[in-house]
Amino acid sequence: MTSTRDRGDDVARPRPSRSDAPPEVPALTVAAVARRLGVAPATLRTWDRRYGLGPSEHSAGSHRRYTADDVARLLVMRRLTLEGVAPVEAARAARDADPALAGDSGARILPHTPTGDAPARAATPASLVEAALAQDEAECRAQLASAADDVAAWWTGLVEPARAGLASRTVLARPGEDPEAVLEASVLAVLRARPVPAEVLAAVGQRVVLLLAPPDHARPLALHALAAALTDRGVDARVLAGPVDRHRVLELAVMVRPVAVALVGEQPAPDLAIVGELHAAQPDLPLFVGLVDDEAAATLPLDHAVHRARSFTGLFHEVLAVSRP
Repeated sequence: MTSTRDRGDDVARPRPSRSDAPPEVPALTVAAVARRLGVAPATLRTWDRRYGLGPSEHSAGSHRRYTADDVARLLVMRRLTLEGVAPVEAARAARDADPALAGDSGARILPHTPTGDAPARAATPASLVEAALAQDEAECRAQLASAADDVAAWWTGLVEPARAGLASRTVLARPGEDPEAVLEASVLAVLRARPVPAEVLAAVGQRVVLLLAPPDHARPLALHALAAALTDRGVDARVLAGPVDRHRVLELAVMVRPVAVALVGEQPAPDLAIVGELHAAQPDLPLFVGLVDDEAAATLPLDHAVHRARSFTGLFHEVLAVSRP
């Protein structure tokens, strides 16, 4: 029979441990791991659901928590995706990694900081797609802001491929979740935060370029990228927001007296009558049209003042050539 003294000794004295055993790391919640890796909790849940990189420990109440080995593998996943590795391949490498060695990669993981103060991150189309799919707008913004030195190259080399990647994905979104909307909002936020050059501010309204979509068509995100690229080069480029009908456009062309007009359409069968009417009203006004619809483009009244551009880069350079002082 065990004495009361013996039982007290059993409670008071911890079991001896080997001096070479590693210190036990407490299991972590989703929120704690998200803070450590600098990602949104939604990203971790996505990695768990899609790639099997979830928490392996269960606590009271069936709450799942991340062990040290789980976190080490997630560090590998995070590092590889930031370096541009496809998420599926990154997850495979993370699952196969030795946790004892994988944890060493954590020193290269960027800490999470609030939006607007995020450090520069490696931005690739694949990493942007992953962040948008995880509904992580803060990460999208941070990656986009880190690579937006040259807006024209940024648009064609990073944003357009990421948008194409998202457009090819079919997802089962919950209410309010929209990966393409997350990316678009992030792009607009980064462009909105760019400073306007002093030379543009000093000459407001003097040499304006009007950018618009075809009437009754959705306004392309490319218009804002084009406006930012031109603004960076000293051009006062303005996007026509709100209703765009022939009467308003013709009135604005008279009131603003732009040095050029660019119309960009990303949908088929645009109404291009406004181009002909602008050209008839101001025959020497440079008009540039960027379209995806070749059949519609065949109806343009091309001449010395009306031009069709077949790429974003071509459109940017043509408008720039006629609009800079």
